[in-house]
Amino acid sequence: MLLHSVNLCNLAFYVFMVFIATLGLWDVFFGFEENKCSMSYMFEYPEYQKIELPKKLAKRYPAYELYLYGEGSYAEEHKILPLTGIPVLFLPGNAGSYKQVRSIGSIALRKAEDIDFKYHFDFFSVNFNEELVALYGGSLQKQTKFVHECIKTILKLYKGQEYAPKSVAIIGHSMGGLVARALLTLTNFKHDLINLLITQATPHIAPVMPLDRFITDFYMTVNNYWILNARQINLTTLSVAGGFRDYQVRSGLTFLPKLSHHTSALSVVSSAVPKTWVSTDHLSIVWCKQLQLTTVRAFFDLIDADTKQITQNSKKKLAVLTHHFIRHPSKHFEENPAIISDLTGTSMWVPVKVSKWTYVAYNESEKIYFTFPLENHRKIYTHVYCQSTMLDTNSWIFGCINSTSMCRQGVDLSWKAELLPTIKSLTLRLQDYPSLSHLVVYVPSVHGSKFVVDCEFFKKEARSLQLPVTHLFSFGLSSRKVVINTSGLYYNIELLNFGQIYQAFKINVVSKCSAVKEEITSIYKLHIPWSYEDSLTIAQVPSSTEISVKLHIAQPENDSHVALLKMYTSSDCKYEVTVKTSFSQILGQVVRFHGGALPAYVVSSILLAYGGQLYSLFSTGCCLEYATMLDKEAKPYKVDPFVIIIKFLLGYKWFKELWDVLLLPELDAIVLTSQSMCFPLVSLILFLFGTCTAYWSGLLSSACVRLLSSLWLALKRPSELPKDIKMISPDLPFLTIVLIIVSWTTCGALAILLSYLYYVFKIVHLQASLTTFKNNQPVNPKHSRRSEKKSNHHKDSSVHHLRLSANDAEDSLRMHSTVINLLTWIVLLSMPSLIYWLKNLRYYFKLNPDPCKPLAFILIPTMAILGNTYTVSIKSSKLLKTASQFPLPLAVGVIAFGSAHLYRVPCFVFIPLLLHALCNFM
Repeated sequence: MLLHSVNLCNLAFYVFMVFIATLGLWDVFFGFEENKCSMSYMFEYPEYQKIELPKKLAKRYPAYELYLYGEGSYAEEHKILPLTGIPVLFLPGNAGSYKQVRSIGSIALRKAEDIDFKYHFDFFSVNFNEELVALYGGSLQKQTKFVHECIKTILKLYKGQEYAPKSVAIIGHSMGGLVARALLTLTNFKHDLINLLITQATPHIAPVMPLDRFITDFYMTVNNYWILNARQINLTTLSVAGGFRDYQVRSGLTFLPKLSHHTSALSVVSSAVPKTWVSTDHLSIVWCKQLQLTTVRAFFDLIDADTKQITQNSKKKLAVLTHHFIRHPSKHFEENPAIISDLTGTSMWVPVKVSKWTYVAYNESEKIYFTFPLENHRKIYTHVYCQSTMLDTNSWIFGCINSTSMCRQGVDLSWKAELLPTIKSLTLRLQDYPSLSHLVVYVPSVHGSKFVVDCEFFKKEARSLQLPVTHLFSFGLSSRKVVINTSGLYYNIELLNFGQIYQAFKINVVSKCSAVKEEITSIYKLHIPWSYEDSLTIAQVPSSTEISVKLHIAQPENDSHVALLKMYTSSDCKYEVTVKTSFSQILGQVVRFHGGALPAYVVSSILLAYGGQLYSLFSTGCCLEYATMLDKEAKPYKVDPFVIIIKFLLGYKWFKELWDVLLLPELDAIVLTSQSMCFPLVSLILFLFGTCTAYWSGLLSSACVRLLSSLWLALKRPSELPKDIKMISPDLPFLTIVLIIVSWTTCGALAILLSYLYYVFKIVHLQASLTTFKNNQPVNPKHSRRSEKKSNHHKDSSVHHLRLSANDAEDSLRMHSTVINLLTWIVLLSMPSLIYWLKNLRYYFKLNPDPCKPLAFILIPTMAILGNTYTVSIKSSKLLKTASQFPLPLAVGVIAFGSAHLYRVPCFVFIPLLLHALCNFM
């Protein structure tokens, strides 16, 4: 029925929009690199020792527990408390298990064994009963208070020890990281109880899906506290994101707010972390071996040798985290590294005067110092670049001051080097080191291993190439390229005009090499200077390599840096770099950044169609098809201009003051702008996606009603159309009261679901009755029309004595199909709290706090009345015209206030439904 009411042109449009949406969804869920994380394994059987909590605490939080992780002999020894190590508390996230601590706990245990337990960490983990806190925020405050009690309990386990800790380090996965930050908001919490916070894939900026006001209020409380108290917060914090593989929490949400007063916070994407260099999904970030090894190395470097606990020195903590997570110089961390190094001993000194030099070391019997005089090179070149394939942690490059051919002491420049997957490299600007007379490259004596050292002097202009990216709307049909013909080792490709999250490109690097006898590796590094979200691609040359280029964080307005493609190349190869727009990845960015707002746009489209149906009923006396009204009424120009105008007016002080006086919430478009999430035409795209979804969901619900009615007729004797229309049947008040009691005593979402099922049952029954009526009608259409007219002729003006004809039943079903669509989205948006309640039913019979309870009190009687409402009973209502006018402004309101706050959407839906129900009485 729905398909017949849509012309082929519109149907083709809806099919096309499905195709476009599929492209975007594919990019989000499949358009990323394969999982390159190595699995972390336990060498002994993992054990989780339950820590006994005080009885009052256990009674107050019956669903929560605290565990100590251990393996083998360590686990056996620590069953007898107290403990002697360094406490680390792991907080799982949404639906997370306390057993996720085993990966980092096992690696830390192995590391402690390697140093004969000179230092060791005790890893604790909280069992939050795998609560769905990303969907229901009512338990976040409870979790925060429980963690506070756990910290105090943990510290008591070390009482009486010589090096008893006074604080704990916290690792928080997903929402566990937010709970850790929320600890500082508790009135009785002492900030010095936490010495370090590392969060993994934690959405710090905003919730992924704001499905209830409790979660948005919690976010607001935490973020406002950290902003307002930035000067007082001295907690070193590291946030690690998973990159594009993590489609559950996009990496842009994980970046901690950059505050000028809070300098002890770092945010980085796992693909940019040295020695990790991989993107992780939302779960693998807790077991990815490369990332956990990096984290454990950082933990051991943070230990203070005097206290045998994590250092209290904030500068050292930040330096350690920067060393391991931001820029690794291929040297072990030293708090105060020796800048001047002795270059003595029996070594060979070899002067090098050429501007480009390569040395292949193999089975070297003695140490060699290669010296490069800088005086002449400064006159011609601006920079020097050196690289080595020997990835040890020893110093390898130095600067000599006022030397001739050799020097006894040199400035250790190795600390300024950068570790990459296959090389360690150093680039120096010569004018920054005017006092250096020589550059010295050290080649140690090696046996059985081969490595290559390269150095070259160059002018910056010769190695910096500009590549303007293609236009957003070129759709990949055009491209731009640069060709590298010189035989250099290092190039910077400046990606001009690239800095917005809605931009996405494919860069193709083609390398052509001459006389290649062995395997050569090139590294292409996408460097984003305004955030730590770099990514590396390793290519075996000659080859053709495709690189996806898109952003997690948009370029700040006051930032003038340019995104770079750093190319670590081979001097034997020529390179051609081509960039073109990737339309599918642009759609992926739309879905990634704005997909969560889609329900608001779907509901907005349905509301417009609903208003059109009510108006057609008022003006013509019949209700048009849902799909017809969707095509006619669901137009973006009816919604978007109003939102744009309001956003514009809010830029004026007088309008903003008036807005505040009316106690109106902040416009969601302004919230998205503050998060740098504004796409050009994004609202239009989302509206089209929403209309398309509304159409196909209407088709699905109509098909489901027909299928259920067929099953009903197969199982039960056919029923007839009701002879008398009764809005309030004898059992309706009783049913309404029962459902309200259910809502009050258990869960509001449960009562809404039961009311929805009752409503669907009534519609299925009506569909079955209409089908039976049509099947029993004579084949002669003239006779059918005469009987229909006769039936209509006997209608009484009194609502309670109206008779329902087949036409009226069809009209009613058209109206009910739209109402079912609206109610379905309300039920879907309320489902998370119901799932949470069901999961915790053995602990709590009543959901408290309940985000759906106020809504249930209104929707239950409304749905009960609408289930018994027919179009014939409301045609003459005085309220019908008003009811038909409300959906349009409410559709605007849904987009204005519900796209970033989905829990507000049902509030805009129940109003026209309530007016529709009241039409029966007025």
